Amino acid sequence: MVKYSNDALDRTFAALADPTRRALLARLEPNAGEGMPVSALAEPFAMSLPAILKHLKVLSDAGLITRTKSGRTVTCRLNAEPMAHAMEWLDRYQRFWTERLDRLAALVEEDALLEGGTLLEDDTCPQTQTSRRSQVLPSSGVSEPHPKRSTPPGPIPKKS
Repeated sequence: MVKYSNDALDRTFAALADPTRRALLARLEPNAGEGMPVSALAEPFAMSLPAILKHLKVLSDAGLITRTKSGRTVTCRLNAEPMAHAMEWLDRYQRFWTERLDRLAALVEEDALLEGGTLLEDDTCPQTQTSRRSQVLPSSGVSEPHPKRSTPPGPIPKKS
């Protein structure tokens, strides 16, 4: 089993949680090889350069970007390795939930068939027909709205 550093995953997910940081990463994607200067990266955003620099620091601390300085120009490059680790972590849970949801779908389909009075040919447990059918029977009653339970306010006591 692969061991994941909780701190690294936490920083990655925290960095990806903000829509501005995700947009910054999306702008870096087409230029992943050569990177982009910070001024060009910040151009379409309606926020100050110091605010963009704070977002870039969070991305850099998470390892999602690397910053290099050449003269007065700071260039940012995308580093997809932390996202790959996050995707591995998410894939484990996707497999878990996919299996669970597939079993739930199969159970719902089986219950629908039982309600209709037929079983699948490969169903090897006909005893479930009566127990599940008794659990799935729809109600024939009509719900009535509940009357109001509150009472009108009482008299206001006089101040003495």
